[in-house]
Amino acid sequence: MELDPREAGLDPHRLERITTHLQTRYIDTGRIPGCQVLVARDGIPAYFRSFGLRDRERGTPVEDDTIFRIYSMSKPITSVALMTLYEKGLFQLNDPVSRVIPEWRDHRVWVSGEGDSMVTELPKRPMTFRHVLSHSGGLTYGMGNDPVDRAYQNAGANLGPARDGDTLAGFVQKLAHVPLRYQPGEAWLYSLSTDVCGYLVEALSGQPFDRYLQETIFDPLDMTDTSFAIAPEKVSRFAANYQRTPAKTLELVDDPMASRYASKPTFLSGGGGLTSTTADYFRFCEMLRRGGELDGVRILGSRTIDLMTRNHLPGGADLTELAIGTFSETANEGVGFGLGFAMTLDTVAAGGLGEGDYYWGGAASTIFWVDPAEELSVIFMTQMMPSNTFNFRGQLKNIIYSSIID
Repeated sequence: MELDPREAGLDPHRLERITTHLQTRYIDTGRIPGCQVLVARDGIPAYFRSFGLRDRERGTPVEDDTIFRIYSMSKPITSVALMTLYEKGLFQLNDPVSRVIPEWRDHRVWVSGEGDSMVTELPKRPMTFRHVLSHSGGLTYGMGNDPVDRAYQNAGANLGPARDGDTLAGFVQKLAHVPLRYQPGEAWLYSLSTDVCGYLVEALSGQPFDRYLQETIFDPLDMTDTSFAIAPEKVSRFAANYQRTPAKTLELVDDPMASRYASKPTFLSGGGGLTSTTADYFRFCEMLRRGGELDGVRILGSRTIDLMTRNHLPGGADLTELAIGTFSETANEGVGFGLGFAMTLDTVAAGGLGEGDYYWGGAASTIFWVDPAEELSVIFMTQMMPSNTFNFRGQLKNIIYSSIID
C-alpha cells in the first residue's frame, strides 16, 4: 500500500515517530511480541505498519492480514447491532429490559451482607436499554471479591470456564437470580451488559446473534475476517496471545494452533468474543466516522451515531463521579460514556488530546479511536494481556496529533 501522509494533512517525519517508539520501546525490548498500527485521516490511510512476531514460538511475523482477538472491541460492534433494531422501532432507550427478559422484573438491589444474610431492596427504577448500552444498570463482571460478585460466581454467571456450554438465553436466565450491584442509573460499572445486548439483538431480531452480525454489519461492510471462530484455512494467520508475568516476561496463554477459537462457541459473547483484522476494523471505524455509511452502504443513520457517541452519564458527569471499581478499558478523568463507547469530554481533565473522540479497547491491549473533528481513525493491534500494562492510547495520541499539519 502506497501511503502519502501529506495527502492526509500529516507530517510524515513526525508520524514516523510511531515506528521509532514502538520498535525501540516495545519490540526490541520484548515487552510485546508484535503489533500493527493504522492511522487514517479523512478516510486516507497515512500510516500502516506491522512490527515483530504474531507467533513468537513459531517465529512468524505480524503481517497485513494477521487476525487478532479483539475482546472488548467487540462491544461497539454489538452496540451498533442493537441500535440497528432501535432504528426499526423495536425499542426505545428508556424501555425496561424486562420487556424482553420478563424474569428480570424480580431483580433486587444489593444493600449489605452476603449469601443467605444478604439485604436487598427494590429498584427505584427499572433497568433500561440505555442502562445496558452504557454500563449503568447495576450489572457487574462477576470477577471481584465483593458479595455481589460472589453471587455471580455461585450462579455461574461470571466470566470463565462456567461459561463453556452456556448460551445467551441461559446466561440471561442466570443473571435473573443475582442482585444488582447498585441502583440502575446511579453509577457506572464495567460489566457483562454488552453480552446482554447480544441477547437482546437475538431476541428482538429472531435470528442467532452471529447471523445477525454477519448479515447486518460484516457482509455489508465487507468485513471478511471478523467472526467468533477462526475458519480452518485462516488459522495460519491467527496471532498467538500472551500474558505479562510478574517477572515482566511474556507467557503464551493461547496457542493459535490449539485455540478454542478454532470452533464456534455456544456462548456468542457480544462483550468480548470476536476476532478481526486491522483492515476489517478500519472499515467499521470508517462507517462510524462517516456517520453510519461506507461505500454506499448504510448501517446506521448519522443522527443515531451522534446519539450513541454523546455522553449518557446522568447530569453530564464524567466517570470520576460515577465509576465503581478500577477494571475498565479507559481512565476516568475527563471521560464520559455513551451507547457502547467512551469519549473524551475535556482534554485538560483527561491530560491528553482528542476532545470529542470516541473509543474503546480490548483485554489483549488492542485499541481504536475515532475523532470526528480531526477526521481521524486509529487502530492499534497486539496480543498482550492485561490491557492496563502500557498506555498505548496516550502514547500514540501524543505522536499522531502532533503530526497534524493542516
